[in-house]
Amino acid sequence: MTSLRPGLAKAGAGSHARDREMRRYDGACWALDISRARTLVASLAVGNRPAGWVERLLRETEIVEANANAVHLFGAYAGRDRMLGQPILAYWPAEGSFILADLLISAIITGSSTLRIRSLVLRDPKLTAWFSDDESQSDTLFLAILANPVDDRSFWSLRSSEERYNNLIHHLPFAFLEVDSRAQDERFDQLRRDGQTDISAYLAERPNDILEARKIVRITNVNQSAVTLFGACDADQLIGPVDPLFAASPDSARRVMEHHFAGDRRHSEIMKLRTFDGRLLDVSLSVIYPTRPEQLDITLIMLEDITERLRTEAQLRQLQTDFSRAARISMLGELTSSIAHEVNQPLSAILTYAETSLRWLSRDEPNLEKVRQLTTRISDSARHAGEIVQRIRGMTARHVPRMALVDLNDVIDEALLFVRHEIEARSIGLSVRLRRDLPSVFGDRVQLQQVVVNLLVNGIQAIQQQGASPGAIELSTDLDEHGAVTFTIRDNGPGIAEEDFNRVFNSFFTTKEEGMGIGLAICQSIIAAHGGAIGASNLPEGGARFWFSLPAG
Repeated sequence: MTSLRPGLAKAGAGSHARDREMRRYDGACWALDISRARTLVASLAVGNRPAGWVERLLRETEIVEANANAVHLFGAYAGRDRMLGQPILAYWPAEGSFILADLLISAIITGSSTLRIRSLVLRDPKLTAWFSDDESQSDTLFLAILANPVDDRSFWSLRSSEERYNNLIHHLPFAFLEVDSRAQDERFDQLRRDGQTDISAYLAERPNDILEARKIVRITNVNQSAVTLFGACDADQLIGPVDPLFAASPDSARRVMEHHFAGDRRHSEIMKLRTFDGRLLDVSLSVIYPTRPEQLDITLIMLEDITERLRTEAQLRQLQTDFSRAARISMLGELTSSIAHEVNQPLSAILTYAETSLRWLSRDEPNLEKVRQLTTRISDSARHAGEIVQRIRGMTARHVPRMALVDLNDVIDEALLFVRHEIEARSIGLSVRLRRDLPSVFGDRVQLQQVVVNLLVNGIQAIQQQGASPGAIELSTDLDEHGAVTFTIRDNGPGIAEEDFNRVFNSFFTTKEEGMGIGLAICQSIIAAHGGAIGASNLPEGGARFWFSLPAG
């Protein structure tokens, strides 16, 4: 025969009083011996919450008696006799340990306590604890769950479903938090009854309500990945107010509340998270809200550490920027003669106008009006030269993309300044047909200029390689059937070899002996970054066609 511990023997002395107390409720009911737990509760009551206190408290609270419903609900296949004399820790679900521990402390200190709890299988359950008026039961705390099951399945089969669910979340590879937001739900319900519809304006005027929500909304369960992410000692450190989650991102708390009030099913964003060990992380936050009338009355929060991913993406963007700049410098090196020609034109004009002005001034009767006209032309030519130099500097400088609404036709006109001399020097016929009612596109002017110049240089080199005479290049802009802005360039060069079609935009692929093979690859990366598309094809009459499209701004 299994010997009873002292707490059980004491309980047996007042078994009639104990049985009377347990018959007060129809739900699952326990009688618990808390004689060993009192000392720990006294220390916890003054604010001392050491690591592992929840487990220790439930280990020192023993089951004296359990009714049939309690055995079915939490006894598994152990049966009543095996449960008696065991710590309630052995039978209470791990995800509800903190709630039970909180209730025990409150009941032992005040004499009774009641909490609403959540459950997958019980309808609006409440957990209540109390002491009997019988002095023989002074160390016996009675515990009952007041609720109705959702369906006719046995209590144990329902708990098995919960255990399978909890086993799943505790093995998820990302941080998972269960949050009880019912206290905030009640406040939201009152706001709706008061006619409040604009929650954003309401919270903007009452920022303290956000701080209060962060205190009353509680984390009730976490998995091991969450413990690791937060740098916590154990799960107990995370159980409690949700406030630490939003300490580094208070605006995220406001947005989570706004989506909750709006009745949205889910919300996602990237936010900052300050861990318990002082690290500042970038995390992807995903919130799944309960939708009434679901019985799963909990909010689910998933967190994924994306700090390294964002850092890698930033480094990749920097490499792409550097690569693009190197390509621009290389391209301008190939266009040295054109650039020199463009700069020399206004400089030559300045020299001519200046010499003419001197001659007019050297006359016995200087023609000041003529000198004034020539001086104006000198000023205009100097301004033009400065603009050319500024464009060249813009193409070579370290450049952080600046996205703005730009006119693609203007971009093409500016790009032609870099290659016009190359086209004229090789006697290439240039046809330009730009649609004048095009909408603007959202993009970086320098990068789009680089794409147009690269495609123009590619066409010039193709004609030169073919030795086509006379050479011809056609440029055009238009709108496609989806409303996107398109640019097309056609040349009468050799076209694209059939075996090269699938790699024409690959980095370092080139058919030119001295080519680097980065021009078209850069074009593709820039257009992709702008949300557009780029392609190439051969023309039936010979030559190649390159095109790109960009979403209208």
